Amino acid sequence: MFRRVVEDFECGNCGRAVRGNGYTNHCPGCLWSRHVDEEPGDRAAECGGLMRPVHAFLKGQKIRIVHECSKCKERKNVNSVAADDRDEILRLMAASARDVMGF
Repeated sequence: MFRRVVEDFECGNCGRAVRGNGYTNHCPGCLWSRHVDEEPGDRAAECGGLMRPVHAFLKGQKIRIVHECSKCKERKNVNSVAADDRDEILRLMAASARDVMGF
C-alpha cells in the first residue's frame, strides 16, 4: 500500500537538492534514486543502494522510468514527473528502443 512521505533529499548521484512533495522518489535532474522502499513510501528497504535509471517507456499516457539498484540489482518502475529533465528521459527512451531493436 502506498504511503505518502513528504521529505526533501540530496541526490546521491549528482548532489542536487531535491524538494519532495510526498510522491518524489528520484532526482529530476539526473533521474537517479535510492533504494529505500519495499513498497512506495514504506522506507523498509535495508539496501540503501543508489538506483540508476536504465530504461524509460510509455505506459498509457505516463512515462515510466526503470531504476536498477547498483548494490542489489533489484529493478523498480516509477512514474516520471513534469519536473524531470526531458533530455534525460528521451536519452533513456532511445537507449531502451536500441536495446529492444538490437542496435
